[in-house]
Amino acid sequence: MNIDDLRKQIPDETSCRKFFENLIWSQGRFCPHCQNAHSYKLRSNSCRIGLYECAKCKRQFTVTTKTPMHSTKLPLWKWILAMYYILNSSKGISSVFLGRLIGVKQSTAWKMGHAIRLMMDNWSKELPLLRDTIEMDQKYFGGNPRYHFGVRHKGGGATSKQNIFVAVQRQGPVVPVPVSSTRTEHITPIIESVADTSADLMTDRCPVFFQPGKMFASHQTVFHTVKQFARGNNIESFNAMLERVKTGVFHFMSRKHLSRYLAEMSFRWVNRDPKNIVTKMGKKKTIWKPKPIMEQFESLLPFAHRTQFRWQKNGGIRQIVLTI
Repeated sequence: MNIDDLRKQIPDETSCRKFFENLIWSQGRFCPHCQNAHSYKLRSNSCRIGLYECAKCKRQFTVTTKTPMHSTKLPLWKWILAMYYILNSSKGISSVFLGRLIGVKQSTAWKMGHAIRLMMDNWSKELPLLRDTIEMDQKYFGGNPRYHFGVRHKGGGATSKQNIFVAVQRQGPVVPVPVSSTRTEHITPIIESVADTSADLMTDRCPVFFQPGKMFASHQTVFHTVKQFARGNNIESFNAMLERVKTGVFHFMSRKHLSRYLAEMSFRWVNRDPKNIVTKMGKKKTIWKPKPIMEQFESLLPFAHRTQFRWQKNGGIRQIVLTI
């Protein structure tokens, strides 16, 4: 679906609001303040469009209340455009370019991008346990050091790079998690929280996976020293995508916001469908194509509840997890 088709389907601001209401309140309208399901629409000429009042707590709300879009002054069409470009991009889109495309300042586009990634982060927390065959790896994420003649720079854990634990179910979801330590006692609880131990585990020979590997039905390893790099290529493909995102799009991802960038990559990875093709050489090959944009909207927007962003005095943003 291109922009013209999207605009025909959602032609005006009223349609945009109805679009959000249908997806964010897919299980029925409820009050974001107290979760009560009984509310009524305010129709006075002095009321904002799309304003409702809860029959229980008597507080007013709209479809964007207590979501990452809370208190937005932008037309909802710009939010739909921002989601469209982020979901349709293969490796993400920078805030500079996103701002140009939708007609807002770079700082506004930057916050909008993180608001959309926050919905993706909420979505990723509801993923089921990884099953069947699971590949795991750890990755040190950050830029290469500057070249200095005659100086050999250290790598991996000897640097200040952020360590990331990655688990991928073959032909299924991926779970990337920033970690502060590579010690076994720190990694094991994370593995137990994301993986079904009845699965078959594939890793390299990093010692951190030896003890957790005993919990699984089987544990096989690849040995990089003898030029053995992959048995199945899911995790290497995802790690390569992270590198391309860092090098070609965002260039720098701070530790504070890294989990949301990883959630975006995870959302994009899962929302694909396999397609069998035949190459020019006559070989059969499976490629992965993004799901239709409307299916991605339907996956994303129901996870817009209970979290907000607020600007801080220093120009940064602060995430707020809301409770009743």
